[in-house]
Amino acid sequence: MRKRFLSLVVAAGMIMASLTACGSGDKNSTGDANKNNGETQELSDEEKQAAIDNLIANTEGTVDLTLWCSETQEYQDVMSELVENFKKEYKDVDFNITVGAQSTATCAKEVLNDVEAAADLFVFPDDQVNDLVKAGALQSVDATFTYDPSQTNSEATVDAATVDGKLYAYPLTASNGYFLYYNKNYLSEEDVASWDNLLAAANKQGKTVGMEFSGAWFLYGFFAGAGLEVYMQEDGKNYCNWNATDTEYTGADVATAVTNICKDEAAVNCSNEIAQAYALKGDMIADVNGTWATSGFMEAFGDGYAATKLPTFTVNGEQVQMSSFAGYAFIGVNAYSKNTGWAMLLAEYLSNEESQTKIGIATGEAPSNLKAAESDEIVNSPAISALLDQSRFAHLQRVNSNFFSSGGTLGRALKEGEYDDVQKLLDEAVEGITQ
Repeated sequence: MRKRFLSLVVAAGMIMASLTACGSGDKNSTGDANKNNGETQELSDEEKQAAIDNLIANTEGTVDLTLWCSETQEYQDVMSELVENFKKEYKDVDFNITVGAQSTATCAKEVLNDVEAAADLFVFPDDQVNDLVKAGALQSVDATFTYDPSQTNSEATVDAATVDGKLYAYPLTASNGYFLYYNKNYLSEEDVASWDNLLAAANKQGKTVGMEFSGAWFLYGFFAGAGLEVYMQEDGKNYCNWNATDTEYTGADVATAVTNICKDEAAVNCSNEIAQAYALKGDMIADVNGTWATSGFMEAFGDGYAATKLPTFTVNGEQVQMSSFAGYAFIGVNAYSKNTGWAMLLAEYLSNEESQTKIGIATGEAPSNLKAAESDEIVNSPAISALLDQSRFAHLQRVNSNFFSSGGTLGRALKEGEYDDVQKLLDEAVEGITQ
């Protein structure tokens, strides 16, 4: 504990000494901005450079840093490139920066297994913020060197990275959601507008449509679209009314609609990898998936590659727009890092406008940076455009693990259609989700 305390004091001293040197004496300087009575004033380029120069001057020997990011080749390649650019930017410092592969889905678990041994920086999704903050694993963004991430990124991503009024991570992407990939050589815009049309068109051509119906994360889109809710309350327990009987569309109505879709011969329950394999074989012409599958479907669909928001589905004879989870990815700085100042500066660099644009182009993920999201390279991406379109119907993911286990059980039952009493099935699912 003493080791961590001294490390943070030294790092904070380095940062704040540099910031105090370039800020006005009567204001509490916090990097890119001096804050006084809640107002923010931008530092000049000279003052920002002075802060970095001070950090360099206080650095001795080799700066060792480890970065964990997604294991996909696209992510590994672009992050390695950006790290090399960072080293060139600060060529007077001897860096030893390692880029490691770590699934974002299990990042918090790996960090919390041994925080002191974890990476100095790591990419993780928004639903892991609270656990990491509670464990004291994240260095709060108390000071910045080159820009203020709370001003350059979308308000939603900043809010998701903020706990009790304090920013704990650097927004990186706004891509953790799902939409519909499709092959426009087989399907028209009218075909992909609804599940009814989509499945009819696929059947007519002897093709299939994929979605992980048995996964709680995807299943959410049907129930939330019909106005039913699930979310984690302040006490840490989930609230869920998927078994409601007094709503406009009851839980049983939605469950029946899902089963009807799954019964169609063209509907295939499949994971991301299997869907891409089917598409490459030419069997599957549409799939509900996320930006991580962009390169696979681009290869599979060729000049027919296209993407759009999720389709509507039929509930009690009416068309209802599917919803989805919205999610974001952040770069966190380990509170136990031995090089906190450099870790924070690297986090800023990897999540700035230029870096986010490069990451978006390489991985197909939507930037959280406002200017990067408006760049031509990003706007012209079918997957990112579809994700942004679907975001109008999306909700921030805030559920505990009971949702995924019990929700998955429900999804499998609806997919198979092997149940006698749909209300009983929903009651049991809700009991497990809210336990």
